[in-house]
This record gives sequence, C-alpha cells and structure tokens, in this order.
Amino acid sequence: MKLNTSIRKRFRVSNKVKKFASKDRYRLSIFRSSKNISAQIIDDIKKVTLLSASSIEKDVRVRDKVNKTELSKIVAMKLAKKAQEKKITKIYFDRGTYRYHGRVKVFAETLRENGMEF
Repeated sequence: MKLNTSIRKRFRVSNKVKKFASKDRYRLSIFRSSKNISAQIIDDIKKVTLLSASSIEKDVRVRDKVNKTELSKIVAMKLAKKAQEKKITKIYFDRGTYRYHGRVKVFAETLRENGMEF
C-alpha cells in the first residue's frame, strides 16, 4: 500500500519523537485546522491520553472574537494549567505534519512561557 506524502511525513515526525519516549516524558500532539486548534498530552507507553485542550471547548468559544493566533495562545495556556495540576512539566512536542511556524510556533512558545519543558 502506497502512502501519500502527508501520512509519511506524520509517521516520520511521530516515530522520531517516540524513539526518545521515556517514562518521565509524555508526547504533546497538536492538530490544527483552518479555524481551530487542539492538543493532547499522550502517554505512549500506556497508550493513554492524559490531558487535552481545544478551541472548540465551551469556555474558550465563549470569548469575544479573537484571531487564530490569540486562540492558540489561549488553548496553550489552558493546557499548561491542566498539566501543572497533574504535575507534568517535561514533554516531547509532536508537531505532526505542520511546520514549526505561525500558530504552531506561538502555541509552543506559550507553553514554554507557562513552565513546560521540551
């Protein structure tokens, strides 16, 4: 079966991240659509999603109209706050098929500002 380029790219990035997965670090997977952004922290050893945050959630959508970059910052702050409550500070950033640019970069920088290490 032949895989298209986006699927190959996603597997390539994810497999590089999973090689370095350890018990003290989890994987942060990000999904970006044309209007929304979501992220989840995954334990690859147990194959369980620990935390998630999305721009579709009620308390994020209720806010006044904001641009997509500001929405990324809000979701990143929400995820960092949830992670601090569960005492998660070290993660691996799995950007998927997206370049480290624009909303993805803003998301990652906001996480770093809020105490996440990757």
